[in-house]
Amino acid sequence: MERFKFKEKVLAVVAKIPAGKVLTYKEVAALAGSPGAFRAVGNILNKNYDPNIFCHRVIRSDGQIGGYNRGESEKRRKLRLEGFLA
Repeated sequence: MERFKFKEKVLAVVAKIPAGKVLTYKEVAALAGSPGAFRAVGNILNKNYDPNIFCHRVIRSDGQIGGYNRGESEKRRKLRLEGFLA
């Protein structure tokens, strides 16, 4: 049950990231109440296909783009369109 609540918290945090901004997996985990669960955040987002949850706006702490369930090139394209990437 607790795992389900964390998933819902993660999706709520990611849904609120504005266009042109990003958060790291670690930041999302902290905002969802479990700072050490950044890998779980990645797993949750990898399984999400809701277009209202902006998974492409979550990146790695080292500044790398990270994974995306629709492909890294699509993630880069979306971030470029939003003005995050040049």
